[in-house]
Amino acid sequence: MTRYTGGCQCGAVRYEVDCSLDDPVACNCSRCQKLGSVLVFAPRAAFRLLTDEAALAEYRFNRKVIRHLFCRTCGIESFAWGEMPDGTQMVAVNVNCLDGVEPRSLSPRLVDGRSF
Repeated sequence: MTRYTGGCQCGAVRYEVDCSLDDPVACNCSRCQKLGSVLVFAPRAAFRLLTDEAALAEYRFNRKVIRHLFCRTCGIESFAWGEMPDGTQMVAVNVNCLDGVEPRSLSPRLVDGRSF
């Protein structure tokens, strides 16, 4: 695991996360595909929001189990909170929003989120 910092475009949302970039995912669900998200996952305990949660707005769709959180100012979704099927709390981090990471150098695994 490596510690990364990241956030939205305008800087109103900032966080740090301990995660690996070894298995990034590109999902084709109706949200991820339109956003162009490339995601990595980490335990919720490995994530720390550095700014006030009031800077975030939330959107839930489909089964409404994932908290898609985006900046109230610039609209960028840099992460989402959810849980694994066993109940473990997790965070999905948009690699495009990590400082110093070139997401185009990664080879994301394609996931068929449309079928879920």
